[in-house]
Amino acid sequence: MVIRCGGVVGIPALVIVLAIGLIAAARPVRAQDQVGSIRGVVNDKEFKVTVAAAEVRIVETGAKATTSPQGIFAFRDLPAGTYTLIFAKDGYLRRVKSDVLVEAGSVREIEIWLGGDFTDMPNYVAQDALEIGGSSEAGLLALRFESPAMIDSIGSELMSQAGASDAASALRLVAGASLQNGKSAVIRGLPDRYVSSQVNGMRLPTADEDKRAVELDQFPSAVIESLQISKTFTPNQQGDASGGAVDVRLKGIPEGTMFELKTQIGYNSNVRNRDDFLTYDGGGVNFWGRDRSGRQIQSDRLGEDWIGAVGVSEGDAPIQGKWSFAAGHAHEYDNGVRIGGFASFFYEQDASYYDDGIDDSWWLTEPGGELTPQYNQGTPAEDFKTSLFDITQGTETVQWGGLGTFGVEIEDHSIGMSYLYSRTVEDTATLAEDTRGKEYYFPGYVREDPLHEGNSQDNRFRAPYLRLETLQYTERATSTLQWNGKHRFPVEDERDPGELFVLEAPEVDWGLALSDALLDQPDKRQFGSLWVASSFVPGRPPFSEDETLPPEHFPYKPGANFNLGNLQRIWKRIEEESIQYNANVKVPFRQWTDDRGYLQVGYFRDDLEREFDQDTFSNFGDSGSSYLGEFEDKWSDVFPEEGGHPITASNLDVDYDGGQDISAYYAMMDVPLFSQLSVVGGVRFESTDISIVNIPEEEATWFPPGANAPVRLNPGDADVDYSRNDVLPAIGLEYNPTSQVTIRGSYSQTVARQTFKEITPIIQQEFLGGPLFVGNPELEMSEVENYDLRFDYRPYQGALVSTSWFYKDIKDPIEYVQRVGPIFDFTTPVNYPEGQLTGWEFEIRQDLDTFWPQARGVSVGGNATLIHSQVRLDAQEVADLERIGAPQRKREMTNAPDYLYNLYVTWDGVDTGTKVGLFYTVQGDTLLAGAGQSDNNFIPSIYATEFNTLNLSISQKLGKYLKLRFQAKNLTNPEIETVYRSDYTGADKTKSSFTRGVDYSISLSAEIPF
Repeated sequence: MVIRCGGVVGIPALVIVLAIGLIAAARPVRAQDQVGSIRGVVNDKEFKVTVAAAEVRIVETGAKATTSPQGIFAFRDLPAGTYTLIFAKDGYLRRVKSDVLVEAGSVREIEIWLGGDFTDMPNYVAQDALEIGGSSEAGLLALRFESPAMIDSIGSELMSQAGASDAASALRLVAGASLQNGKSAVIRGLPDRYVSSQVNGMRLPTADEDKRAVELDQFPSAVIESLQISKTFTPNQQGDASGGAVDVRLKGIPEGTMFELKTQIGYNSNVRNRDDFLTYDGGGVNFWGRDRSGRQIQSDRLGEDWIGAVGVSEGDAPIQGKWSFAAGHAHEYDNGVRIGGFASFFYEQDASYYDDGIDDSWWLTEPGGELTPQYNQGTPAEDFKTSLFDITQGTETVQWGGLGTFGVEIEDHSIGMSYLYSRTVEDTATLAEDTRGKEYYFPGYVREDPLHEGNSQDNRFRAPYLRLETLQYTERATSTLQWNGKHRFPVEDERDPGELFVLEAPEVDWGLALSDALLDQPDKRQFGSLWVASSFVPGRPPFSEDETLPPEHFPYKPGANFNLGNLQRIWKRIEEESIQYNANVKVPFRQWTDDRGYLQVGYFRDDLEREFDQDTFSNFGDSGSSYLGEFEDKWSDVFPEEGGHPITASNLDVDYDGGQDISAYYAMMDVPLFSQLSVVGGVRFESTDISIVNIPEEEATWFPPGANAPVRLNPGDADVDYSRNDVLPAIGLEYNPTSQVTIRGSYSQTVARQTFKEITPIIQQEFLGGPLFVGNPELEMSEVENYDLRFDYRPYQGALVSTSWFYKDIKDPIEYVQRVGPIFDFTTPVNYPEGQLTGWEFEIRQDLDTFWPQARGVSVGGNATLIHSQVRLDAQEVADLERIGAPQRKREMTNAPDYLYNLYVTWDGVDTGTKVGLFYTVQGDTLLAGAGQSDNNFIPSIYATEFNTLNLSISQKLGKYLKLRFQAKNLTNPEIETVYRSDYTGADKTKSSFTRGVDYSISLSAEIPF
C-alpha cells in the first residue's frame, strides 16, 4: 500500500492534519469509573535493602513502571480485575506475581523480594536463554552504571520513538557513533576495522567486498531488543574492539503468551506519484527478492548478441510499506522448569529516488591555480573526456526475514537456541550524463549550431557529451544459528574468621554460532556512450562540397584500450561462512570488606572461510559501431536489437578462496579494594591467521613486491599466508564516591586487521577500465593504545549527566594512497607510521517535571562528541606530494567526523496514551579520502560536509491493544554533499551532492498479551 498526496500543499497539509488529529483524538485510555491502584516496594532478598531502577510490567495492559531510589512503584487508575506483574532488573532473577486482585476504589499494596542472578551483566559472549526486559531506558541506564566496561545503549522503545528502522539508523542516536556508507559502524571516529560488530555477542561474517564489517542495515527494528555499545576494551571482548563493540541484542522470550502485528504504509517525497521513476526493462524486485531466470550467465550465447536491457527506462514508482508479526510463549512448571519460545517475521518494500545528483572530478594542474575538470583518454590539446556528471538514480528494495528463539531454564542452569535470517535485495538504475564538460571548455556552447567552435572537426570530440547507464541488482543475506548456555554450581560460602576471600558459586557460560553471509550480483550491466553534435565540414573545391555531419553516438569505453567494449556485464558472488565458539568460567568471591568481585577465564575461536567469484563479459573489439540520433535518443534503447555486438568473456578476472582464523584465551579479575573503589584488569592472548589462495584466469596480472610493472599471474604467485600473535592487556578503575557518582578510567591495547582485498597484490577493479586497486602483501596489522575517562552523575532516577574523554594512539594505521606507476596509477593500502585520535563526549538526560510539575511526561536529552585526529604520512607519499607542489606531512584520519550532536525531546502522556518524540542529529565534516595525485596533477582531500536530520514521531493508543503511529523522517532534507578541500585550492569545490527526500508513514499495531 502507498499513500499518495497531490499538489504542492499535500505534504505539509498531511503533517498538520495527522498531528492535530492524533493529538485531538487522544483520550484517556483508563476506565472512568470502577478503577483501583497497585502500589508496592521491591527489595533485595539477600541484602535486605530496596531495589532502585527495577522494571515492573503488567502483562495484561503492557503498562510499565520503574522503581524509585526507595524501591517504590505505583500503577493508578486500573480497571477492577486480576493482573499479572513481572519484576526484572539486570543482576536479579526475574519474578512473576500473578493473581494480583485490584478492587474498585482501593489500593492493593504488595511487597516483592528479588534474589540475585548468577548471570551478572552481559559480557558480549552469550545471552540469557530466556531474556526479559532490556529495552527500557531505565534498565539500560542501570546496565551503563553496573557494567565493568563503558557502555552506551539504546532500547527498542526509544528506537521506535526516534523512527529508527534498523540497527544502522539506531546507532546514530548513540553518543560518538556514526556510519560509514550508511551501513557500517564508526565509533568515536574509528571505522569498521576498529569496531567489533556482533549479534547477541556473536560476531557475524560479512560478504562486503571491501570491508570486514557487518552491515547493520540488515537488522530491522522488528527483531531488536536493544543496541549496546561497549566503548572500552576488556579482555573478554574481541581484540579489534578499539573503537568499541557494537552488539545487536535480539528480542527474547516474553513472560506468558503474546501476539503482535504491525502494518505500515508510507511514501518518500522524492518518490511519490512519479511516473518517471528510473528503472529498466525487466528490472525491479519481486515479492521475495529472489533472482529471476533472466539474470543468468548466457553461456550458450557467447560470441553472439546477448538479450536483456542495457540502459535505463522510466516507469511508475513502486509501493512503500512494511509489516511484521511476532508471537511468544513461556511457561513455568511447578517443579521450577521454565520453557519458552518466540518467533518473529518481518517484511518491507521501500524505494528511493533523486534527480538532483552530481558527481564531479576535479584536480589542480598548476600550483597556485584553480581546480579544473579531470580529463582522461587524452589531453585538452587533443580529444579527451571529462567527468562532470549529473546523476539520476532510482532504487527499489525488499527486505524480509525472521527470528526464532527457544529456551529451557531451571534454577541454576539455562540453555537457549536462536536463529536469525535476514535478506535484503536492491535493484538500482543509475543514469549519469556529462554535458557540463563541453560547456566548461567552450563557454556559451550551443549544441544545435553545427558552426559553433565546439562542434568543429577539430573540437567535436573534445569533452563530448557522455552518458553512463548502470543496472545493478544485488542480493544480500545473513543467517546465524546460535546455541548458548549458562550454569551455576552452588557451594557453601560461609566465611571463617581471618579469611580474606570467600569463593561463591562458580559460573560457566558457553556459546556456539554457525553463521553465513552472501552477496550475489547477477548480471550487473554498464553501458557507455559518447555523443557529438552536428558538425559543419567545409568542402575543398573542386574535390568536395560543403557537408554537415549528423549528430551521432559512439562507444564510450571506461578505459582507453581499443579492444574493450562499451558494454560490460558482470557476475559477482561472495560467500562467507564462520564457526564461532567460546567458553567462560567465572568464580565470584567476597573479599575482606564483604564486597563482591570475580575471577574469569575463557576461550574464543572464530574460523571463517570466504569464496570470491567474478566473471566479466564485454563486447570486445566492437569499435566500429555507432548510432545516428540526437542526445535524447539513447543508444541503449536500440543497442540490444541492433545486432553485431557479440559478447565474449574476459580472461582477466581473479577469484580467490580466503580464510581467517582467530583464537584467543584470556583471564581477568574484578577486585573491590574497598566499597567505593574496584579494579578490573586482565590480559587477552589472541592469534590471527589469514590466508588467500588466488584462482586467476589466463591473462590476469599482479604486482610482485618491488616490481615496476605488472606481470602474468600464475597459480600460487600471489597467495598470502599471514600470521600474528598478540598480547592485549587491559586495566580499569571504578570509583563511586557517592551512590550518585561513578568515575571510571581505563587503559588497554587492541589491534586492527587487514582485509582479504588489502593484502592480495593482484590488480583488482570492479569493472574493466575502472579505477585500479592493488593489494599490499607487506601490510601489517595496526596496534592501538586506548585511554579512557568517564564521569557519570545520576541526580535522580532516570537522569544522567556525563562527560567522557578518550585518546587513541595508533601504530601502523592502515590508510589508502594513490601511487603513480610507469603504466597506470592505482590505489593501494599502506601502513602510515602513526596516528592519534582524541575527543570528548558530553551527555545529559532530564525529566522536566522534576523542576516543573506541569511538564509531566516531558523528557529532554542530548549528547555531543568532539573529535580531533591526525595521521603522519609515509615517506613515499610525502615525496610524491612535494614533487607536485603540494607538500603535506600530516592529515586527519578518514571517517572521523569533527563533531556529532544528538538532541531530543519526548512526551509520554500516561493519562491519554499519547507519545510524541522529536529527534535532531548533526554530523560534522568528515574526511573521506586524503589528498593524492593522478597524471602528476594534485587531487585535494575529499570531505563529507555537515548534514542534519530531524525526525518526528506521534503515537496514540486506541483502546487496550491498538496503537496508531505517524512518523516523518528527514524533515530538514539536507543536501548530502562532498567537497574537495585543501590549503592549496582556496574555497571548497563540490565533488558530489544529492537529497534523499522526506519520509512519511502511518502504522497501526496490535499487541495482545494472554
